[in-house]
Amino acid sequence: MSDEYGHNHTHKNTKAVINRLSRAIGHLEAVKKMVEEGRDCSEVLVQVSAVKSAINNIGKIILQDHIENCVVDAVETGDKKVLTDLNDAIGKFIK
Repeated sequence: MSDEYGHNHTHKNTKAVINRLSRAIGHLEAVKKMVEEGRDCSEVLVQVSAVKSAINNIGKIILQDHIENCVVDAVETGDKKVLTDLNDAIGKFIK
């Protein structure tokens, strides 16, 4: 699949990202159920921390794929917008 700039966004880790997202969604649903059941706040916080860690790791995989694919292509073609967009995305990701 190509975006409006003609970049191909098929990455080697797409399946792994989708699988990890599915697991994180399931984990988050379990945390929601814990809250609904009135489970101990400390237990809930530990699980929220685990979900945050999973999401951060997913972001790292996406970032690595983006650098290895889109950014390399952009450098080769002189597309500065991809680099500007990456810089903005990294800023938001590490907040």
